[in-house]
Amino acid sequence: MSTKNTLIPYPAPAHKDATIIGQHWRITVLSPRLVRVEWNEHDDFVDGRTQLIENRLFDKPAYTVAHYGSGVHVSTDILDVFYDGHEFSAQGLHIKVRVRAGVPYGSDWHYGQTIRVNSRFENLGGTARTLDGIDGAAELEPGILARNGYAVIDDSDSLLRTEDGWIVPRQSPGKDLYFFGYGSDYRSALTDYFSLTGASPLIPRYALGNWWSRYWPYSDQEYRSLLEVFSEHRVPFSVAVLDMDWHITDVDPAIGSGWTGYTWNRDLFPDPDSFLEELHKRGMHVSLNVHPAAGIRRHEEAYSRVAHALGMDSESGAPVDFDVTSQDFMRAYFDLVHHPLEDQGVDVWWIDWQQGTQTSIPGLDPLWMLNYLHYEDACKQLEVKKNKLDTSATSPNASIILSRYAGLGSHRYPIGFSGDTITTWESLDFQPYFTATAANVGYNWWSHDIGGHMMGVRNVELATRWLQFGVFSPINRLHSSMSAFASKEPWNFPQPAQQIQERFLRFRHQLVPYLYTSMCRSHREAVAPIRPIYHDFPEENQAYVHRNEYFFGSLIAVPITSPESSATHLARSDAWLPPGEWTDIFTGQQYSGGTNVAFYRPLDSFPVLAPSGGIITLASDALEPLDHAPWALTCMVFLNAEGTAHGVLIEDGGDGLGSESRYDISVWSEKNGSIGCEIRGSGNSRDRLCELSIMVVGYENLDTVAGRVAYCDSLDMLAPGALQTFGEVNLAHFRGTIDGVHVRDDSRDRRIYEILDRSEIQLLVKEQAWDIVRAHSQRGWLSSSASCINELLVAGVENDLLGAISEVLR
Repeated sequence: MSTKNTLIPYPAPAHKDATIIGQHWRITVLSPRLVRVEWNEHDDFVDGRTQLIENRLFDKPAYTVAHYGSGVHVSTDILDVFYDGHEFSAQGLHIKVRVRAGVPYGSDWHYGQTIRVNSRFENLGGTARTLDGIDGAAELEPGILARNGYAVIDDSDSLLRTEDGWIVPRQSPGKDLYFFGYGSDYRSALTDYFSLTGASPLIPRYALGNWWSRYWPYSDQEYRSLLEVFSEHRVPFSVAVLDMDWHITDVDPAIGSGWTGYTWNRDLFPDPDSFLEELHKRGMHVSLNVHPAAGIRRHEEAYSRVAHALGMDSESGAPVDFDVTSQDFMRAYFDLVHHPLEDQGVDVWWIDWQQGTQTSIPGLDPLWMLNYLHYEDACKQLEVKKNKLDTSATSPNASIILSRYAGLGSHRYPIGFSGDTITTWESLDFQPYFTATAANVGYNWWSHDIGGHMMGVRNVELATRWLQFGVFSPINRLHSSMSAFASKEPWNFPQPAQQIQERFLRFRHQLVPYLYTSMCRSHREAVAPIRPIYHDFPEENQAYVHRNEYFFGSLIAVPITSPESSATHLARSDAWLPPGEWTDIFTGQQYSGGTNVAFYRPLDSFPVLAPSGGIITLASDALEPLDHAPWALTCMVFLNAEGTAHGVLIEDGGDGLGSESRYDISVWSEKNGSIGCEIRGSGNSRDRLCELSIMVVGYENLDTVAGRVAYCDSLDMLAPGALQTFGEVNLAHFRGTIDGVHVRDDSRDRRIYEILDRSEIQLLVKEQAWDIVRAHSQRGWLSSSASCINELLVAGVENDLLGAISEVLR
């Protein structure tokens, strides 16, 4: 942050032939779906980057212009812009979307019209600044996607970014609007949005693993002991988060509270260097919590250095006030306070609350400025470290912060911290919807306090279901308040919850190759890793109904967010499955799509469905460190009706320049009862040696019973399949065969028996239900499923149990 060129906005002009200019107004056609309209009485039109806008240089679209008096009609293949040439008004600025939207009306916009979040008819919502103190649902800000086919971004009050990375106000007030009109073409709308505001960045592999966090005054030895117990339980974590008690909190009341701090509490951490080194040896990265609001005070180790750098007399003991609008302060803040801690081994800064919403620069949100400057500094420091060590990191942009959402464009500064939620079922029930809907503004990397933060209830089932959702979330960060009864260690819960939680935490680390691939796709193709079903099926009305289901890459997750039935010990969640065939990755049950499905699951299972013809690539060993691609991989294969499946694995290219190695995976069934498989590298792929296993779900080996990869029991949670481990192979060019396999006979009778056996109902009802099931099984399920359900209903089988049996008989 030098002082050179601080008043020169960073240029981001549009194509020279894309603008139409009149007296005090300018219209820019950025794409057939995206137009910018500006009004400024002084003709101070902005061509530089703003807090929101990164780029306006789109390919020049085809458009026509017709003038009438002082007005103009601009037309693309998709939009008609009618403007009277005067200061913007509802009568004078009108844009019509000419392509079909999700609803047959409401696709005309007039200036000043309120954008309302209404998933049935209007805007589908974006996200919110925080969930602090929320018990259940929170109100969402508008997003880019809408049922009526358009959205409007008002960038009028956005500040300008300068060439040296600072910000300056606009020269004069005016109006600066971006109109997105896309009908139901959501993919194109988001592509335009990312082109305009910047791509979703890559994040480092380690961030995709499990994070351990707790608001608790850990000591060095207590934390080491905790990690040792996690190791004994074979529960992996890749990020260690230390809340505010890492620093001195007991300060002289004359200088304020202990929330802000940058000096290690030596009573708890007598040797921070040794402590951080130990965490790194365990393959963990370290995040420290900071509340910058109180500035740098006299008790801090960095105080005299900071005071001297800012020309203050350190002998006076006067505080160095926090001022995010001062380049001099922020330079000292990073260089003299944060960088020395990073040199000790701190990897990620968790930027917490209390800075307020106002600064000395009108319109500048201190949260946005902190996120922006911290993330940019983290990227610069990563480059410095790579140059010093002469080694490659995961990518030049593989840096992260942890902080709250600060408005549109915040997707450029991952990761989001959603705040301190209340520990209730209602809060859990809101988070899947909240997480997926954030993809409507490109905010792909929310991190929640998994398990809930404070108050609410201590409930074993709730904690376990929340953790399962966390495993299938963007970031899985366990966190809790300073309560002796709120900690999230799995061994604090009774069996079977402890074992279930531990296995799911292991499975999260096995998902990292799949998640990393999905992340790369989001960076390159604007397809969010976690997104609502309507992103891919915008014209299907049912895709908008069950708001808690979402795509997890190519998988569909259907989180369970309500308690189980006391009779069946099964919990229910509902979803609409898109057309095609789908297989639950845990149970192996197959479903035909294009319909609504009620899923019933015991505590140890969670509905996650893979598309027919898909492949997901997992790490075979959950305990491998996440700093590098895993040595052993397992491809979980779901053959389609034609007997084929295809998948992609993307890994870091290894050159430190952000390149990718892509491996295309194909699997097919052969007439002789064998399964063939081939993997080929493409693009910048390099030779990649690994131990490879292929597991084909729905099949089994003739000489074994559902073989397993031996590394980790969390793979045993998965649906059984025919398995072959090939030993060391080169993914850049591999071809192999699984011999001696056949289609697995997955008995419906067995699954229904397990449901009945688990249920706590009258034995006579159980026995009568089982007799009905066996009788219909002998006749053949293809012709008798419906009549079986009717007989069970007549027999008095209660609704939850009947629903669970109906799911098996689909």
